[in-house]
Amino acid sequence: MKNYLKTIGAAALMIGAAAAALAQETIKNPLALGRIASYEMQVTYDKTSHLIFPSAIRYVDMGSEYLIAGKAADAENVLRVKASIKDFVPETNFSVITEDGRFYSFDAYYSACPTTLSYSLQAMQEAAATSSGQDVLFEELGNNSPSLAGLILETIYKKDSRIVKHIGAKSFGIQFILKGIYIHNGKYYFHTELENRTNVPFQIDFINFKVVDKKVARRTVIQERPVPPLRSYKPLEGIGGKSAGQNVFLLDQLTIADDKVLLIAIFEKNGGRHQTLQVENADLIKARLINDMHLKF
Repeated sequence: MKNYLKTIGAAALMIGAAAAALAQETIKNPLALGRIASYEMQVTYDKTSHLIFPSAIRYVDMGSEYLIAGKAADAENVLRVKASIKDFVPETNFSVITEDGRFYSFDAYYSACPTTLSYSLQAMQEAAATSSGQDVLFEELGNNSPSLAGLILETIYKKDSRIVKHIGAKSFGIQFILKGIYIHNGKYYFHTELENRTNVPFQIDFINFKVVDKKVARRTVIQERPVPPLRSYKPLEGIGGKSAGQNVFLLDQLTIADDKVLLIAIFEKNGGRHQTLQVENADLIKARLINDMHLKF
């Protein structure tokens, strides 16, 4: 019993000493409280390592000339990394920011034969049941967290509810509708759907948002104000025959005068089955509020 109590006492002393040391370190260096853990990886000169991120890469910074890196062609979320010289010492580092607002830090060590050449950050995060990247705020999103904005886009997409039932366009077997307008922290979320009722695939060239005068909305537009989307849930390249596809767009908050409309136009690549939606100010001010506590709409 005495030995048992001694063991407990020794453990308590060790925990207390560790806590005291951490407190002292925090006092000396307050930044310790915000320390971001780095991933460790091996790189080499003769082979390329690949990092696959959950979202598109927006920014990359190399810690030294020992490393070279670049996004893989036609893959916005894949980063290629390799050593620029052999046997560099000591280790170096690099950082990555992705479009979903996550910041990642890496410590890179040289190895002639790395044990692993490809890494999936998403798989690692799912296995750990956490997201290791730290949130970064982008200028265009203001005070909105990119990860929360992404979650709202995803939730609207997956719920797939239609709360706006009077805004749509239909011709040539193509139907384009606005399913919902939502508002959260000064940003709009527009939920759209494109249905192809023909056997001929509809290849999407581009989608644009712009404010125009009502009197010229149905004719050649002379004065217009583009309203570029800040984000979309997923890119739509085309809709096959007898099928439909939806998307959600994030835009800055806006209101318009009664003599103007917001046009949402979708254009067919190498075709003429373009569709246009008209949204009035009365529709904008009726946007459904999103409660971010539980993402209730």
